[in-house]
Amino acid sequence: MLTGHHFQNAYVTRNVDKAVAQFRDQADVRSLSEIEVPVQLWTPQGEGQGVQKLAFVWVDDMQFELIQPISGDVLALYRDALPDDDRLVFHHICNRVDDWAAFMARVEQQPYPVVLKGGTPGMLEFVYLDTRPWLGHYVEYVWMGPDRWKGMGGL
Repeated sequence: MLTGHHFQNAYVTRNVDKAVAQFRDQADVRSLSEIEVPVQLWTPQGEGQGVQKLAFVWVDDMQFELIQPISGDVLALYRDALPDDDRLVFHHICNRVDDWAAFMARVEQQPYPVVLKGGTPGMLEFVYLDTRPWLGHYVEYVWMGPDRWKGMGGL
């Protein structure tokens, strides 16, 4: 299933700071925000909290999410994809959808399993589908209110 507006390519790394420095040196960065945050997540193996160091780098209208998993069993989806060194490894794309309830009804009808979900209802919600058999990577879908979108740097 592919739907919505593709606005993000996401990468995992063991060193977000190094990756941010590379973007600053090699890209026309429009906006950059960094955060280390605990998040409550659901996976097929259960719910739990994970801590991630994140950077959101905007180049024109494309966001690059840089993810460094820090701790928590629920972060295996990212940790299992890490390289042995500090380089970036492509992980997923993210598409923004306008109607979360209608989108989630469609998710129930499609063949790709939900492997991660979380968010704050009414503010931002996200879900990952395991589209690796089709596309070779995960697809994340996100819904967020207009204020949250603008606050994240969206145009």
